[in-house]
Amino acid sequence: MAMSLTVIKPGFHTTVQDLGRPGWRHGGIPEGGAMDSIALRIANLLARNAQGAAALELTLTGPQLRLEQDTLLAVTGAEMAPTLDDEPIPQWRPIWAAAGAVLAFGQAASGCRAYVAVAGGIDAAPALGSRSTDTRAGIGGIAGRPLRRGDALPCGSGAGAAKAWGSRPKWAAPAWFAAPPRTLLASRSSSGSTAGTTVLRVVPGAEYGQFREAARTAFMRERYRVAPASDRMGVRLDGPPLETSDSAELLSHGVIAGTIQVPHGGTPIILAADCQTTGGYPKIAHVISADLPVLAQCSPGDWLTFTEVTSGEAQRILLDQEREMRVLAAAIRLSSPFSMNLR
Repeated sequence: MAMSLTVIKPGFHTTVQDLGRPGWRHGGIPEGGAMDSIALRIANLLARNAQGAAALELTLTGPQLRLEQDTLLAVTGAEMAPTLDDEPIPQWRPIWAAAGAVLAFGQAASGCRAYVAVAGGIDAAPALGSRSTDTRAGIGGIAGRPLRRGDALPCGSGAGAAKAWGSRPKWAAPAWFAAPPRTLLASRSSSGSTAGTTVLRVVPGAEYGQFREAARTAFMRERYRVAPASDRMGVRLDGPPLETSDSAELLSHGVIAGTIQVPHGGTPIILAADCQTTGGYPKIAHVISADLPVLAQCSPGDWLTFTEVTSGEAQRILLDQEREMRVLAAAIRLSSPFSMNLR
């Protein structure tokens, strides 16, 4: 029988997420998926799943979960002080857990979102090719909503993974499992300022030239603070308002995650994983794809700045990131006491 997780406490906003449902934007359906795709993929690698398997995304405050069968699991992303039967466990490493154990989390000490992968993945019913939860559309995950107390999460068969570890200590693993390669996490660290400002790399947007020179300068030079109203649809920013030199209304056009729109009032919004498919506000810039996982870990109150890169640089950075992921996947596969498909 497939293992399941029982929700004792749901946490602030815990959902089932995978790598999303691409290919439906023409029908007005967002791609969605994990906000921090790198953390999700690494959690799955450590739990011996395919990188795109469904896992749990925890936001700001984590849940309490009872494991109904022996399994292998991994926790990545934001630091939420995970415990197994009240005993602290490390993140970024595979954890063997016995049936009946309770996995619990606190508030995020740093970062915003953590990920929990279990061997076999979360086996929620797919919707349009993805198990990701879209709360606005009410599809994916568990009834298209965040977890609730008493939910039983079906999981794929992870018995082989747990059996391979047998009764080893909960975090028996090679020492190099302690963290992923530094280059995968390098852009997540603070810029060195005392306020802990996160730097996001951007390319200019289609309407960049329509903003006044003072607005363009302020956007690249000033700091912005993540507003409390931010969510999986968009990260709202508080800071210097940005004015355009053209007040004409734009026709609605396609937008994607990472697009930075400037609505009336001049305060930017960075569109996130669950963003709408079209918008009519001017676009001053786009956060590069490789930095979207960095954006995912920005909590309300955090400070951001932007730095411009070229499209060519953005592509090179993404290729370097994917190269590191391939190296990590190969290293885990070669050191594993068993063999599974980790592509």
